[in-house]
Amino acid sequence: MMNWYIENGPDSDVVVSSRVRLARNFKGYPFPFRMSKEQQEEILEKTKNAIFKGNEFMQKDFSFTDISSLNTIERYALVEKHIISKEIVNNKNHSGLILSSDEKISIMVNEEDHLRIQCLESGMKMDSAWETCNRIDLLLEEDIDFAFNESLGYLTCCPTNLGTAIRVSAMLHLPALTMTGYIRTILDACGKLGIAVRGLYGENTEATGNMFQLSNQVTLGKNEEDIIKSIKNITYQIIEQERILREELYKQNKHKFEDRIFRSYGVLQNARIINTDECLKKLSDVRLGVDMGIITEIKITSINEIMLMIQPGGLQKVANKEITPEERDVIRAELIRQKLIKQIS
Repeated sequence: MMNWYIENGPDSDVVVSSRVRLARNFKGYPFPFRMSKEQQEEILEKTKNAIFKGNEFMQKDFSFTDISSLNTIERYALVEKHIISKEIVNNKNHSGLILSSDEKISIMVNEEDHLRIQCLESGMKMDSAWETCNRIDLLLEEDIDFAFNESLGYLTCCPTNLGTAIRVSAMLHLPALTMTGYIRTILDACGKLGIAVRGLYGENTEATGNMFQLSNQVTLGKNEEDIIKSIKNITYQIIEQERILREELYKQNKHKFEDRIFRSYGVLQNARIINTDECLKKLSDVRLGVDMGIITEIKITSINEIMLMIQPGGLQKVANKEITPEERDVIRAELIRQKLIKQIS
């Protein structure tokens, strides 16, 4: 079974991934930040029983990991894959992770809420991600009584998640909108429509490598289908604008456009030292070249793999030890060269 990030989904020239996340809390328990250690243990055990007890498929395809059993490198490698949040890495709760073998489906236990159910899909597949999350949610509800109020919906630690407690998001690669400066207009319009736009790793992160994460801010007063439809409609409009601008930039100055792409490609093929920021910028150019058919010997899924490989946690996991930023820059360059050579050959 392939991991989600090496699949090639719909509209993947602009939409890198789709994600749906549900927040859920157990009825009769305080929120995680107020729970005792005994209550945290109870939440973990009840969640594991609800997922695994008597379910052969779940037992075979899913695994449980105690977050406290992971070292710092392993934790941040999971953050870089968008499987767990920085919050669960840093909190003091006894937390756990239930993860599918393809890493599409994850359940964080005792993060900000008792449960964070998430599904990741490659490309524009919000409906599919929602269907998967909903199936897991219904499975859990067979054994767990969730905190719910007729007026407020699902009760959550953060008031912004009240209601359906659903977050729908798309990770978008928007180099043309960024190059032309039109991205500011997009960001302003999204803000007025109640859409949050963040960087590669969500809240409080920058849009490095021309990657922008689009998600709904409001969950109260709307059902899941309406929220998904709203995010899809906005995303499709942005996709169209990005594609139009890419073609216009190419027509205006083909040689300049291709030169930027191939220079970045050349740096990645030959660099001996490269930091994360420069690497993501060069990968953005190469991704653009692959998506537009200018570079033909690399698959977009290989770019996705490289993006995960070159992050600090991923590099240290490869090295199997903590390494300095300077050492990471050297290993990063070497891994990229190896990956690109393998693709070409």
